[in-house]
Amino acid sequence: MAGAGLGLRRSLLGPLRDLPPGAVDFLEVAPENWIGLGGRLGRAFRAYTERYPFVCHGLSLSIGSSDALDWRLLAAIRDFLATHGIRCYSEHLSYCSDQGHLYDLLPIPFTEEALRHTAERVRQVQDFLGQRIALENVSYYGAPSAELREIEFITGVLEEADCLLLLDVNNIHVNAINHGYDAEAFLDALPGERIAYIHVAGHRVEAADLLVDTHGSPVVDPVWRLLARAHARFGPLPTLLERDFNIPPVPELLGEVARIRASQAPAGANGGSP
Repeated sequence: MAGAGLGLRRSLLGPLRDLPPGAVDFLEVAPENWIGLGGRLGRAFRAYTERYPFVCHGLSLSIGSSDALDWRLLAAIRDFLATHGIRCYSEHLSYCSDQGHLYDLLPIPFTEEALRHTAERVRQVQDFLGQRIALENVSYYGAPSAELREIEFITGVLEEADCLLLLDVNNIHVNAINHGYDAEAFLDALPGERIAYIHVAGHRVEAADLLVDTHGSPVVDPVWRLLARAHARFGPLPTLLERDFNIPPVPELLGEVARIRASQAPAGANGGSP
């Protein structure tokens, strides 16, 4: 997997059907939205997986929860990955259940106990799937019971679980503004050798010191600059544009995909040196 990718939403099945070769290098879906889908939509999805490399970004694993892991879901995901030749499975470093699904991604407390608990669950998932998974650094709006810094928690989970990182540069920017830290220093402290691929997306500005991660707006210049720094530091890693709603016409989406490629190009030329 390499190059610049795009999140595939059902509303894009038709508009993306006739893309010229090379317009998009890979696609991403949430497996929960496609598992077991048959009929017209199932055939349309299969046509895409036969044409493009795919990655999966899950929504409901709830890796940091105290609830039992959902082995039925994981079995369905394992079959889905195999059926469609999916290159990578990622999830959010968060939780979304507490004796029932909460329909939101909530922050795991930045504590040593939560770190060990989460890492153990990641190891169980990886053993079951027979592959390493990637965890995304998430946006969050509070840090209850924090004993560790966010960067310490993330790198600790990655190391103890021996898993990969899905690097979301928009989430770094959002968290840096909301929690008052240096986005570039945070990025530089991440273990580049563990990055599977990168997400870039838009957000909503509620106030000068409050951004909300939405995936519903164009990517802004500070996030593009942070992406360029990530490519310069870690190399031209596969990078995907997320857009979940307010989806613009395809040419506008492809313009942002092309901007990802432009960011990757200098890193490819200089071997990823900052």
